[in-house]
Amino acid sequence: MEEHGGRRWPLVVLASSPFHGHMTPTLQLAKALHAHGFSIAIAHSNLNPPNPSNHPSFIFLPLSDNLSTIDDSGSFSNFIQTLNKNCKPSFKEHLTRLIGTVAVDLNLAAIVFRSSSAAYFPAYLVRQQLHQEGRFLEQDYVMQEMVPNHHPLRYKDLPFSKSPVEDWQQLVAIISQSIRPSAVIWNTIKVLEHEALTQIHKHYQVPVFAVGPLHKIAPTNPPTSFLEEDTSCIAWLDKQAPKSVIYISFGSLMTLDKKVLTEMACGIAKSNQRFIWVVRPGSVCDSEWTEFLPEGFIEETRERGLTVKWAPQKEVLAHFAVGGFWSHCGWNSTLESISDGIPMICQPFNIDQMVNARYVSYVWKIGLELEGLESGEMESMIRRVIVDEEGEEMRVRAIGMKEMVKEAVQNGGCSYDSLEELVGFISS
Repeated sequence: MEEHGGRRWPLVVLASSPFHGHMTPTLQLAKALHAHGFSIAIAHSNLNPPNPSNHPSFIFLPLSDNLSTIDDSGSFSNFIQTLNKNCKPSFKEHLTRLIGTVAVDLNLAAIVFRSSSAAYFPAYLVRQQLHQEGRFLEQDYVMQEMVPNHHPLRYKDLPFSKSPVEDWQQLVAIISQSIRPSAVIWNTIKVLEHEALTQIHKHYQVPVFAVGPLHKIAPTNPPTSFLEEDTSCIAWLDKQAPKSVIYISFGSLMTLDKKVLTEMACGIAKSNQRFIWVVRPGSVCDSEWTEFLPEGFIEETRERGLTVKWAPQKEVLAHFAVGGFWSHCGWNSTLESISDGIPMICQPFNIDQMVNARYVSYVWKIGLELEGLESGEMESMIRRVIVDEEGEEMRVRAIGMKEMVKEAVQNGGCSYDSLEELVGFISS
């Protein structure tokens, strides 16, 4: 317990993987709890560590992971297992110093924080059941078919990994070994995902707190990004017409095939629309940065496009000039797009992204899912979102969802109230 304003508040220890999409909402949750008076400790690996100078009020607990890089070429579950195994001794050492022993050994309350959509969890359970029955989608099913009793999901929308059989079974084993939580926190909005949250509560039989979107609830500064942001793109946006720019970014982790990127470049050029394209250095196979771009692309698009290494995404999406977001549909990006009323082009790659894309395009109808990877379809998608009446209709629905988010995080809104309930639960 720590002393604050004459009152003793609990110390909350938050642990996150080294992935940007996990650490960012973890830090946002930490800031939201700290704003309510809690002391915060962040346990983190030495890979992609947060910057302590950006969070001077937090305690940082570096964990010895004995890893030099995130290996995205092999098994994701193997990487997580190795990370957990390597970090466990130093994590126990930190907690021993802070509270006497590891929480599970003392039978202390453990609260699980999920940074995915709530809809992903039922999809994960379906996939788990299919594998337990020895039914592997890549072998047994027509992927476009609907999953019985799980509208609106098709089999192709269910989570998968690079190694569909062995890797998935290992990942299921990891999750199954997790301790039973005393509560679950989800970075989502009750009115947006009420049905999925109900299923989650039924599964866990513990309180479920939907406190999202955390980037709208947590204090805005300091930044949580691991990567240096090119803020010059904001000045460029200031000179563009309202809703005229397509913003393109596939997050902090995806590695993309050069052929797909070449098709994207051709589609972007043929669309004749304005764009900001985020290309992380090293994210394109066999290219350091933009060497993959077709000859003449930069000259042809110089007056209407901007390519950057990383962008301040929340500021970009909030800008009046942005009319669409071409995204991998990671949950952080999806929430940020919803929060600013921006229609989406969905190009999911793995894990929860297919579920998110399905809800964006089919349920909420605020985006289009890219089914093919040819430049002609990409060109059409851009024009449909930025120019056509179809895009304007999606924009109207997206702005309605933006207002829903605004109400949810205000005093008396469902996310505001859920955070207050979470504070009371932790304090009790």
